[in-house]
Amino acid sequence: MNFDLKAAMKDIEATPDLLERALKLAGVVSTLFSDAGWPLMVVGGSAVEFYTEGAYMSGDIDFCRRRIEPIPLRLAQELMGRLGATGGPRSWKAGGLFVDMLGLLENESASPARELQTPYGPISLIPAELQLVERLLSATYPARDNAMYDTAKKIMAVGLAGESPFDWNEVCRLAALPSFKVLDDVKALRQEVENELR
Repeated sequence: MNFDLKAAMKDIEATPDLLERALKLAGVVSTLFSDAGWPLMVVGGSAVEFYTEGAYMSGDIDFCRRRIEPIPLRLAQELMGRLGATGGPRSWKAGGLFVDMLGLLENESASPARELQTPYGPISLIPAELQLVERLLSATYPARDNAMYDTAKKIMAVGLAGESPFDWNEVCRLAALPSFKVLDDVKALRQEVENELR
């Protein structure tokens, strides 16, 4: 760790912008656990938040571990305790935000994880291609969920904007898998978002 932890937490607590605060805290947590031998990946709504640069706000930071072995609960408590976090053993409050450890990373995507640099170290984000397909499945099955659909649209817009372009072949491969079966929905959503962006 090449930063002072107490100073970093004071900076995070003083950061008024919630997206910036979440990115900084994600960097601190990722660095802390990585230095202890437990690399993490940001998943769920917080990954959407970071991909969309705050167009979607999740309100917490969700992590999954990348090693198959579970993080010893005592170690997790000790590491989060160094941040002044309260709670646990899998959900804490630190720097005014909630941090959740969700378990082992499930990643069907062949796309690489995206890496973002923060003032307190890099964070890894679950591939955007998988994030899109998962959100679209949740938005369309078993019934239409308009809030989730809006989130999928935001992810799609990011992929179409070209700043962090999707691997469309990978999106389609994932969407066609038996565990998702949303290929037609992906194609329809892409057309809808493309029409809106024109």
